[in-house]
Amino acid sequence: MTTLPVGLEFEHYDKAQARDLRTVVEEIYRRSYIEAIASGDTFDEPESFMARFDAYTNPAQTSRFELVIARIDSEPVGQTWGWPLRPNAAWWGNLELDDPDADRQEFITETGRRTFALSELMVCAQYQGHGIARALHDDLLGHRPEERATLLVEPENSRAYAKYVKWGWHRVGTLRPRWPEAPRLDVLIRDLR
Repeated sequence: MTTLPVGLEFEHYDKAQARDLRTVVEEIYRRSYIEAIASGDTFDEPESFMARFDAYTNPAQTSRFELVIARIDSEPVGQTWGWPLRPNAAWWGNLELDDPDADRQEFITETGRRTFALSELMVCAQYQGHGIARALHDDLLGHRPEERATLLVEPENSRAYAKYVKWGWHRVGTLRPRWPEAPRLDVLIRDLR
């Protein structure tokens, strides 16, 4: 069992508060995705990442966005965020379910209380491997009232994928988000009840 670092604390923020922490969010991203940024992939560029963050926290959106930042002795070391999917959510737009017999319409029907979209989970490189990602994950999802959660993961990201499976997630299909240069991602689901 991993022992969490001494001094680890979690801070919760709503959409408006998250926008005020934009520079902290970008700093954590840059310290967490060093290799991805260095790869030169347009989707992983900090500017692209922050454009997505700005869209998620857009005041005109009605989502109930929630950001959790992990800090050790006040230093930001990781973050996670998400929101409940609204009816007719664009999230499912390009979904291809693995089960050919599944009722796609039933699967994608949202009420605003059915599915929580876990959009990001990251820990700064120097703090990885200390259980912080799992603690962030559990802190964000532990109080959610929704029935299930969903997330998207790159199939070749074997390290993250293995952790998600260990934490109770399972694959239901694939989709390509509508963001420019977005890759095809695996869709994972986890029961929250």
